[in-house]
Amino acid sequence: MTVTASLPSWTRRSSDLSKHSAEVFAEAEDHPVTVTRRDGEALVLMSQREADGRARLLDFAAQLITVTLDDRGSLAERMSKAFPWMLALSPADRESCAQDLVDAARASFSTDQPHLAIAELTSWKETAAAVAAGLGSADVEWLDDDAAETVERP
Repeated sequence: MTVTASLPSWTRRSSDLSKHSAEVFAEAEDHPVTVTRRDGEALVLMSQREADGRARLLDFAAQLITVTLDDRGSLAERMSKAFPWMLALSPADRESCAQDLVDAARASFSTDQPHLAIAELTSWKETAAAVAAGLGSADVEWLDDDAAETVERP
């Protein structure tokens, strides 16, 4: 059994939607809600954020499938073709990025949590943008925790 099969499903009758719409809409903000109907196929009510996350995950999956179908070069080299921003990373970071993205995609699909892969993709893309802007070459000055002054909340 996969993890997604064990996730709870939220189902409401169409009459709940008309009688308790605020309640059903509040639920749909947190998770997709299946609305069953006697006169037709069940419908799924979800937030735009949820729908966008699923669409982005499917787009990401399509790119990963394209990468895996190409057999020329390493995984990092193939992924750099699909995600050109990876070229801003060092070769070692490209390897790490490629594996992290595949792992995050597997986790997203197996748990039905699109944000896992999207967050990993966004994180690596932002890192590549920072490196391309020259932020990766600056010396970092770490603050000593003992010397840090605690500031009270306003």
